[in-house]
Amino acid sequence: MKEKILVTGGAGFIGSHLCELLIQQGHHVVAIDNLSTGRLENIQHLLPMPSFQFVRETITNSQVLDRLTSEADILIHLAAVVGVQLIVEDPVNTIATNIMGTEAVLTTANRYHCKVMLASTSEVYGKGYKVPFNEEDDCVMGPTSHSRWSYATTKAIDEFLGLAYFHQFNLPVVVMRFFNTVGPRQTGRYGMVLPRFVRQALAGEPITIYGDGEQSRCFSDVADIIDATVKLASHPGAIGQVFNIGSTEEVTIRELAERVIAATGSQSKIVYVPYEDAYAPGFEDMRRRVPDLGKIQGLIGYEPRYTLDDTLKRVIAFEREHMLKQAKEPTLPRPSR
Repeated sequence: MKEKILVTGGAGFIGSHLCELLIQQGHHVVAIDNLSTGRLENIQHLLPMPSFQFVRETITNSQVLDRLTSEADILIHLAAVVGVQLIVEDPVNTIATNIMGTEAVLTTANRYHCKVMLASTSEVYGKGYKVPFNEEDDCVMGPTSHSRWSYATTKAIDEFLGLAYFHQFNLPVVVMRFFNTVGPRQTGRYGMVLPRFVRQALAGEPITIYGDGEQSRCFSDVADIIDATVKLASHPGAIGQVFNIGSTEEVTIRELAERVIAATGSQSKIVYVPYEDAYAPGFEDMRRRVPDLGKIQGLIGYEPRYTLDDTLKRVIAFEREHMLKQAKEPTLPRPSR
């Protein structure tokens, strides 16, 4: 069944890939994004397509959001402040955007009984130590004096809001907890580790690891994430539920840096930067982040198709092409004094 789908944050890293997939499947897609962290170049190739519409606006513009939602069959809510660096540097905007934006989306969707796919994050598990993380595990947050935990807390509130709308108003809501999504088009500007490592390696610069490098993650290819999102959106059994989406291929950040160096053939050296120098004094990080995928596997048969090495090849190829384009762009002459 071909549907009209509204994607908030549609010009972002995950959003742009999702819009592509939905169009390939024959859906009509409307993307709304204020381009604060999303980029127009991510969706430039989609703009001429008759089945795609882009609206440059914030989701807190109630009139625009109301009009777009009234015409949609499904609303996929990806718009949020992301990236550890941005969260530490701009906690007020993080809290306001993530909570008020989601409230606006849910209020408007409820008006038209529009299904909502609500993007959340593995960050909601906080400092939990039980690995792998199951959807029903406790969420252990750090103190409010550390702004690093504001993102995790806001996304947990988003989940509470979404599930409250489901239980109280029967609004069809599905919560998706993404685990460390990576792939082409991801920016390293806000602390995202993989694109930053790849760019440093390709430039022959030192690869900077924050902390001791023994913290581990399970990196998920964006292609697997969006495929699972679309399948959950069409499955009636997903409504009112929370799902981990990710990979179980665990790697330390030091190992990731070594694999990037090997895959790029770089001569870059690894340099360790203390968390307090990279972010803020007292910064805390999760040592391990591994998802339990049993629930989503049981419902839609989810299995990641991409290994970390597959994703590395995709990211390296994208970054090489991007650097080549930048090198070919003419440099504007400086104005004479």
